[in-house]
Amino acid sequence: MRSAPFVLLLTTSVALAAPDGAKLYKEQCARCHGDAGQGVKKKYEDPLVGDLGVPQLAEQVRKTMPDDKPESLTKEEATAIAEFMHKAFYSPAARNQAVRADLSRLTVNQYRHAAADLIGSFRGGTNKWTDGGKGLKGEYFGNRNYGNRQKERTDPTVAFDFKTDPPTADGKYDEHEFSARWTGSFITPESGDYTFVVKSDQAVSLRVNGEQVVNALVKSGNQTEYTATVPLTGGRVYPIRLDFSKALQGVKDKKPKPVPAFVRLEWKRPHGALEPIPTKYLSPNGVPEQFVVGTPFPPDDKSMGWERGTRVSKEWDAAVTEAALEASAYVIKFHEQLAGINPKDPLDKRAPKLKEFATKFVERAFRRPLTDELKQVFVEKQYTAANGDNELFLKRVVLLSLKSPRFLMREASDKPDAFDLAAKLSFALWDSSPDAELMKAASDGKLKTKDEVRKQAERMLNDPRAEAKLRGFLLHWLRLDIDRDLAKNDKLFPGFDAAVVSDLRTSLEMFLDEVVGSKESDFRRLLKSDEVYLNGRLAKVYGADLPADAPFTKVKLDAGQRAGVLTHPYLMTNFAYTDHSSPIHRGVFVAKGLLGVGLKPPQEAFSPLAASAHPTLTTRERVALQTKGANCQTCHNVINPLGFTLEGFDAIGKVRAKDNNKDVDTAGRYLTKSGEEKAFKGPVELATFVAESPEAHAAFAEQLFHHLIQQPVRAFGPNRAEELRDSFTKSGYSIRTLAAEIATGAALK
Repeated sequence: MRSAPFVLLLTTSVALAAPDGAKLYKEQCARCHGDAGQGVKKKYEDPLVGDLGVPQLAEQVRKTMPDDKPESLTKEEATAIAEFMHKAFYSPAARNQAVRADLSRLTVNQYRHAAADLIGSFRGGTNKWTDGGKGLKGEYFGNRNYGNRQKERTDPTVAFDFKTDPPTADGKYDEHEFSARWTGSFITPESGDYTFVVKSDQAVSLRVNGEQVVNALVKSGNQTEYTATVPLTGGRVYPIRLDFSKALQGVKDKKPKPVPAFVRLEWKRPHGALEPIPTKYLSPNGVPEQFVVGTPFPPDDKSMGWERGTRVSKEWDAAVTEAALEASAYVIKFHEQLAGINPKDPLDKRAPKLKEFATKFVERAFRRPLTDELKQVFVEKQYTAANGDNELFLKRVVLLSLKSPRFLMREASDKPDAFDLAAKLSFALWDSSPDAELMKAASDGKLKTKDEVRKQAERMLNDPRAEAKLRGFLLHWLRLDIDRDLAKNDKLFPGFDAAVVSDLRTSLEMFLDEVVGSKESDFRRLLKSDEVYLNGRLAKVYGADLPADAPFTKVKLDAGQRAGVLTHPYLMTNFAYTDHSSPIHRGVFVAKGLLGVGLKPPQEAFSPLAASAHPTLTTRERVALQTKGANCQTCHNVINPLGFTLEGFDAIGKVRAKDNNKDVDTAGRYLTKSGEEKAFKGPVELATFVAESPEAHAAFAEQLFHHLIQQPVRAFGPNRAEELRDSFTKSGYSIRTLAAEIATGAALK
């Protein structure tokens, strides 16, 4: 296999007292790689660019070059070549002159958030998450028609088997009929399709976000399971209502024996398995329904490692038009409520309220007060053109606003003002438009100083949208935002099914939320914690002492062998094959994801050496055999030693001491960008190094910048990446403080 990001061809190696790196490169390398490392067609076309430090780069040159006689260069020659390349064209600093911020449209997620918040702003309290994590409000009634209420309580989940008994012991019920209703709201941890499932042998109805998605109030046949899939946006709060009614079965003069009754409310969220909706996502408090964009959009560009809205295609433009039509239909349907119109208002009172609503709608869509000229174009002319047809007037206003570049484009102003600053801040932290408080601060001139902007950023970080965005970043940082088939060999790993995988993801997300939401929000704790959230099902798989029905509980698992996210079973499962571990996948994750090492994909696709073809070798030995070639070692000299430290975990992240009946070897090493050789004996030492590594701190800060701002960090100054790393260090490695610093600095740029 070939996985080299570059190949330097040197025909001779002459010992010089002071090697001239520029001369060596020009005489013996430029013919294949170009004078500026840009690559040469039919030779080595990839440019010589990356993130390695000079010592790391020199080590790769020395170990792999020339390709026909590796390791024939002296250390001094390799270092001289590396120093020249790094300064001339290889390093990010050398390439900085060409980096600039791109003009960007809203990403798909930003469009969905902005449209929901725009319409929701006329309802008030749309995205408020109060009493979260308590469950739903349950009301219990003494008859089948929701009358004669007996009791009200908060139920953590809806998963009841009433058998033949009434739902509560302290109420007056007819055992043949009663009813119950659960209301409140739920929060979505991520964007995507949510499948809701109601299981019951009685009459049921489910409303999600105001829409009846399950209607089985008239019970017939033997069906006991009802399913509905709803697209929802992450970090938002939606209303929910479940009605349950047990009816009398039989004739009134001859009452039959009571029959059993049960009801369960479950969901399958993106990346999850079917489960009762967890209490942590439920609240007994209701919220108004929200507008949800149902129009499918083409995916955003992620080629740079983060979502970018830089491409305006025909498909995207068509989706925007369809979504605007969808929004206009919704506004027309609820226009009286949104505009504050009493249904009994005469026509002469409706027009002023509609025009006032239209003006505010356009202002909020454009994220700034309207000038007289804009008001004339987007409101007055549309009202005149509608010729008294109020629905047509609203449709024209909504379509014109949501198709306007003033709504669709970001950072388009040549002379940014306080309202542009507010929009930059809100899109960084919420992927949405500013709220009323942020707009008022902009209008009142209270966004002029860094302290004023930071105060707003810190407030906004407490919003569910910001929490969802930070959680989404951490999953991206851990390379867990990509759907992978995590099925394992059921003979080798019995009981490891989709429900276990879903529980593992929940376990990891609970840990991430706990760390980020804590007062310290300490990055290092992500890597140093020795505790894992387990429930009864996971405890059985991973050997913890918990009851079979235990809820998620934080336990110390495998004392002395776990190290935060680095060894979390979900991450280990993701970076493994069906039958065995994958040191390469794990090593790439540590090198590229955690330490920020620039690695290019292999030039040729390859499959791991089959264990059956090498029955006496461990996984580590097979990987070493497969990647021993000089071209492979360019990258695998970094990847393999890092991945090998995690060989103490099998394909489902369970601790093991043996592999193929041999002792597992978890020794590893890493050459830092400063030239220091670090040696590790297992994952805890590796995790400790990463937690304290300036390289890891810089990589984390830069990746968070890209996720929040969706622009190259160096477009905001040649030293911005280093400034963020230093700020991160001074804050005690607070993730929330870093997010506030990134959003504040970018907004003021």
